[in-house]
Amino acid sequence: MKLTVAAFSLNPSTQNLSLRSDQAGFILLGAFLLSFVLIRISTRLMRSPKVPWWPGSIKTGGGLHLHHLVFGIVLMLLFGFLAIAVYLPNPWWDLVAAGFGVGAGLTLDEYALWLHLDDVYWAEEGRRSVDAVIIAAVLGGLILLGARPLTSSDTSSTIGIVFAVIVVLVFCAAALLKGRTMLGIIGLVFPPAAAWGLMRLARPDSPWARWRYPADGRRMRRATVRAERQQRRYRRWQDLIGGAPSIPSPVTAAAQSLAVDPEAAVPDADREEPSGA
Repeated sequence: MKLTVAAFSLNPSTQNLSLRSDQAGFILLGAFLLSFVLIRISTRLMRSPKVPWWPGSIKTGGGLHLHHLVFGIVLMLLFGFLAIAVYLPNPWWDLVAAGFGVGAGLTLDEYALWLHLDDVYWAEEGRRSVDAVIIAAVLGGLILLGARPLTSSDTSSTIGIVFAVIVVLVFCAAALLKGRTMLGIIGLVFPPAAAWGLMRLARPDSPWARWRYPADGRRMRRATVRAERQQRRYRRWQDLIGGAPSIPSPVTAAAQSLAVDPEAAVPDADREEPSGA
């Protein structure tokens, strides 16, 4: 029995740009990144006292703040529906791709808000929006460049393909357990990234470190020192891209108030009234 194990391939080619779908994909990715950059510039200018003339946030007469992810979701729904339900020739197809990319950029820029269901845009938790955009951009770029986690010259080798899928998933899961979230996710389309995450030291707060690194052991000390150094370097990049956090974390404040007064989180209507004598 001939057994062919699927392998990773990366086949970038400028000829792919002639294909309708690939061209639209590059336009979508470009619009996604451009919209993220422009909305970050706008939000940072809103905070700057040097440009008081810059328009601020959109608020209704009743004081309701309309976050830009609202417009992003509307754009993704609109252009996503058009892309699926209507056949559009160029240049309309490319415009739909650009519109969807703009919507995705506006939405992922506030990823931390819909993750925490709280306005943490300029809090510490807001850094997760930058992480989400970086992961989405890298994944999209790799796919457009031809990255495929699995290929096989013999499609009849089902056993080989299944085996390769399992190997890739195990590598990605191991990288995630080691706290290498970005490498684990990117490894789904670029397996060498997951393999690199598997070879790295685990982050000290990861499940892998808790299971395999003794608390007073040498590997835990090395992991802690390395994680702190990497975190400082990565935070400088986050601040450069998205701006440094400038407000207290509402999530942390809520947790602290709950620890001090557990009944503060219970609505008044649900509290038991003391029974009278």
